[in-house]
Amino acid sequence: MNRPSLVLKWIGSIICCLSLFNAGCAHKIHVAPSPPTVAETPIPSSVQVIVPFLALKGADHMPGIALLQWPAKDLRAAAIGYIQQRRTFDAAGDAPGDLALIMKAWLTMLSRWEYRYILRLETEIGPADRPAVKSYVVEKEAVGSSVRWITASDQDPIAQVVQTAFDDLFTQIEADYALYRTTKSTEGKN
Repeated sequence: MNRPSLVLKWIGSIICCLSLFNAGCAHKIHVAPSPPTVAETPIPSSVQVIVPFLALKGADHMPGIALLQWPAKDLRAAAIGYIQQRRTFDAAGDAPGDLALIMKAWLTMLSRWEYRYILRLETEIGPADRPAVKSYVVEKEAVGSSVRWITASDQDPIAQVVQTAFDDLFTQIEADYALYRTTKSTEGKN
């Protein structure tokens, strides 16, 4: 094969890859978990939900693999909606409240026979402007398909892992009801 033919094939390959990239090779994730239960007694405080980062690592970042886009603000909105539906606290939002819930998140993707999605949440809760009263660590895993051709290949297992992680996390927080009730009443006396 002559040199001009190789150059044309190379340029054609690059153009094809760029057009595929621009056509939407990124899997844009949105989660909206729904609690399986409602808190028996909401913690009598408002909470500000802060997600300073959502780190993505693993098989997604290998060359030729569709990119995964899941912004931290989506996880924050999911946590606020979940808390509001579950009624873990009197109120939840992104505005300052009686308490601050800081959730740091890592999503790791592993690929062997099928993709595995591991979500780690490190969460601290405490009065705003003060050290955390308590920390929680939750790590959950979901299994996906062996290929990631469409967004649902990532969306479904990520939605599943967020659901199980939130169910576990907020069950633990609700079990500490007395700790947060005491925190608010102590704050009011100062």
